[in-house]
Amino acid sequence: MRILVLGGDGYLGWPTAMYLSRRGHRVGVVDSFFKRQWESELGVEPLVPILPLRERVKLWRSVTGLNISVAEADLCDYGRVQAIVKDFAPQAIVHYGEQPSAPFSMIDQQHTVLTQTNNISGTLNVLWALRWHAPDCHLVKLGTMGEYGTPNIDIEEGFIEIEHNGRKDILPFPKQPGSFYHLSKVHDSHNILFACHVWNLRSTDLNQGVVYGIETDETALHDGLATSFHYDEIFGTALNRFCVQAVAGMPLTLYGKGTQKRGFLNIRDTLRCVELAISNPPGAGEYRVFNQFTEIFSLRDLAALVKSQGGKMGLAVEIQHLENPRVEAEEHYYNARHQKLVELGLTPHKLSDVLIGSMLHHIQRNAHRIRRESILPRIKWDRTRRAYAAPAAPVLTGTK
Repeated sequence: MRILVLGGDGYLGWPTAMYLSRRGHRVGVVDSFFKRQWESELGVEPLVPILPLRERVKLWRSVTGLNISVAEADLCDYGRVQAIVKDFAPQAIVHYGEQPSAPFSMIDQQHTVLTQTNNISGTLNVLWALRWHAPDCHLVKLGTMGEYGTPNIDIEEGFIEIEHNGRKDILPFPKQPGSFYHLSKVHDSHNILFACHVWNLRSTDLNQGVVYGIETDETALHDGLATSFHYDEIFGTALNRFCVQAVAGMPLTLYGKGTQKRGFLNIRDTLRCVELAISNPPGAGEYRVFNQFTEIFSLRDLAALVKSQGGKMGLAVEIQHLENPRVEAEEHYYNARHQKLVELGLTPHKLSDVLIGSMLHHIQRNAHRIRRESILPRIKWDRTRRAYAAPAAPVLTGTK
């Protein structure tokens, strides 16, 4: 199958490209490399430097004998997008090609507008290119569980049956996103649903939880094939941050009470979920949603797991509560369905002491590269509260 991976230089995009290539697909990757620029402008970087994409592709060919094609493109450039789709003629597109950070979207007006313009316009351009040049192509779009927020009812997979004034209908599940980034994903979902309805396109929206893990079977083939590991406040995740803080001798910083619950999954499961979606495509005109996570943890649960495993490794790990820089419910109900991918064949990896230990060992080997100043939160959702100063607004280069 011919598969395009949009955002193929990223944390998920690069492992996905290798995974699909190794399974016999003809894979092309597209990226603008703007995220690398944003990292530089904001003064953050992965724990370990990542080779440029073209060098990783060359190394992949050397290690495996397999080819991955590369195209540099801004998805906000419609002419470039439709040229790539027309030339490659994809049968499936895996769409990661967006600004991926909620804190980034909350820095200031510039970053909010950039996030929504970039993400929404890019996806619309992909939809129009599919309409004219690859109408049978299956769009596998990375969404987020953050689209739903934390409602006081069970979260269904995309749709919910509603009875009102004696009538029933199946409607998109109500969305209560928690940042301008998550709002951009909601707009994407609505636009894709509409495009499938009016243009007979087909799409799977993968509402993904928080991904953890550093290594996949493919990255393990050579150090130069590694994907990025971020622990900073902007592009990092809570589990990554906790592991780095444990190694650096810093307290594990819980935002507020730390009782916020979210869905999590291993990066290996992300790759398998994408493969399952591609292998079981929807029909023409069908828009479907899979909730893509395997376990639910509170932040306090994660901190306790890291503290326990760190103690076994001789690390003196403390836990500290900070004023929550985000505006979010900390005590809330959270029960989200996630059956559809399991029914298609997903066998989940569970978060374990072994995996946390592996992450801690990896960080220890690179402890000299930890930038402590990039870890603590400075970006405030509510700018009337100023416990931390927001970073200076950088000069933004590019729209994506």
